[in-house]
Amino acid sequence: APAHRPSHATTYHRPVAPLLFLNADDVRRLTDLPTLFGALEAALRDLSAGRASVPPRTVARTPDGFLGSMPGYLPGTALEAKLVAVFPGNHERGLPSHQALIALFDEETGVPLCVMDGTVVTAVRTGATAAVAARALARDDARTVAILGAGVQGRSHLDAFASLFELDEIRVASRTARHADELAELDPRARAVGSFEAAVRGADLVCCCTDAAEPVISREWLDPGTHVSSVGVGAEVDPATVRAASIFVAEHPSVDYPLGQTLLNTSLALIVDRAVRFPDDAVGRVLNARPMVYVGTLSYALYLTQQLFLDRSSTGWHA
Repeated sequence: APAHRPSHATTYHRPVAPLLFLNADDVRRLTDLPTLFGALEAALRDLSAGRASVPPRTVARTPDGFLGSMPGYLPGTALEAKLVAVFPGNHERGLPSHQALIALFDEETGVPLCVMDGTVVTAVRTGATAAVAARALARDDARTVAILGAGVQGRSHLDAFASLFELDEIRVASRTARHADELAELDPRARAVGSFEAAVRGADLVCCCTDAAEPVISREWLDPGTHVSSVGVGAEVDPATVRAASIFVAEHPSVDYPLGQTLLNTSLALIVDRAVRFPDDAVGRVLNARPMVYVGTLSYALYLTQQLFLDRSSTGWHA
């Protein structure tokens, strides 16, 4: 009799749910800022502790913009990849400069679980992360914020900082005065000002939300202890401020950004739980003596996208 031929190896089958798609309206409806603040704070701690796997971004460039690929993994939270296209000229077309998609995968099998709009996630997450970082690092008596740039990120920062801080005054400046006026109308504490300098001088918190190829702030405009958040893709923070400031970066800066090139040799993980990472008196000395620059260079969408997926899938796969 012929020898018994072994059967093929057993194929691993795991029930696979239909791939979930979340459009921009779905993401907006499911996003809750107070919940997001707590998730992002946890993400910053996990990154600082080395629990996240976030390799350097890769970029494909075109004459008008670039497409960036940003994968990330946090055990027990999410395995995902974000594709973001940054085209500054979109403003002239009435479109956001950032367009993005996010794909979420099962961390045990790699099975795709969800594809969602990443433009809304990028906008909301960026402003919220900057606000969480500012809450950990800025002076406790911060009451005035300057928002430089009145596009998608300007709106995101206005929403986030106004939610997380007890603000007395919000100053908005833009290279297009009409855009500053429109953004300032969204909050009764906000007013449009005529220049970046007018917005920055005397402000406790400065949010740089531009794609400017040249600096939009100057060291001489900043008071000691002023907190500066930079999330743009241009060279919005001047070299003198970088040299004078205490720098807090979310990760080793990307050389794709001009500011990242300036900070390339500055590798200091952002500290959120400062009571653990720093003696309080040391933090106070830093905050009172020098301006601070927080550089947002990492996608903290890991927590947010997983939560959006869980929230939507718990209500059923169909609208």
